[in-house]
Amino acid sequence: MSETNTLVLPTEKVLRLTNSPENMIIYSKPKVGKTTQLAALENNLIIDLEKGTNKIDALKVQANSLTELHQVIQAIHKSEHKYDYVSIDTISRLEEWCEWDATAVYMKSPMGKKFNRKVDEYDNLVIDEFGKSSVLPRKAWKSCLTLPKGAGYMYLRNSFKKWLFMLMDLAPRVIFVAHLKDSSAEINGKEVATKDLALTGMLKTITAGMVDAIGYVYWEGEDLKISFRSQNGVEANARCEHLKNTTMDFDWNAIYID
Repeated sequence: MSETNTLVLPTEKVLRLTNSPENMIIYSKPKVGKTTQLAALENNLIIDLEKGTNKIDALKVQANSLTELHQVIQAIHKSEHKYDYVSIDTISRLEEWCEWDATAVYMKSPMGKKFNRKVDEYDNLVIDEFGKSSVLPRKAWKSCLTLPKGAGYMYLRNSFKKWLFMLMDLAPRVIFVAHLKDSSAEINGKEVATKDLALTGMLKTITAGMVDAIGYVYWEGEDLKISFRSQNGVEANARCEHLKNTTMDFDWNAIYID
């Protein structure tokens, strides 16, 4: 390393850049009002993957496939307008799309050269008139998640992380919306109902590790609440001091404090 590029290590604590979450997840039961809340956040572009904003006035754009989502990403980077927030509604739908993106990637690998392709009675690839293997129609494809011993989940994880990184680069603060998965778990020897992110296996752990806060949204009487506290089977947490272990009225000004 040259003298001009010498790394200088700190000798005192480096101050935090922000007190507010840069990337966060909110999740709830359907029809609770997450999308309505997103529409109320100033200069927040909602990337709608589920047509959930059709009946809401909002700063929004719709994507119906990974191809369209990539077009939206490119357009945001090229746009002169810079959004303070971008929201992805929902990452549960993103996971569904990534399953087939992962399948296509596996098909391009040496191990997947026969996957979703025509083979003859001797399990040899059927070659078309152009000298290429014949890919089955998309509706006839098997998912890479059907591979033995869970081998396809690595491809799903890689695809999902790739898209998450691209989405996190769209604005200073990115909000991911997720569906709720009701399940059960044993806590202190008792089986209790749990409220968790509707993501497959390790995807939940990967996503949770990449964000600064996870908030569970629900109604308490006539008040819309958001909880960053893991309790009574609710999966939620936050790195930000003002959100850690708190439950509050859903107010963006109380979440983004700087």
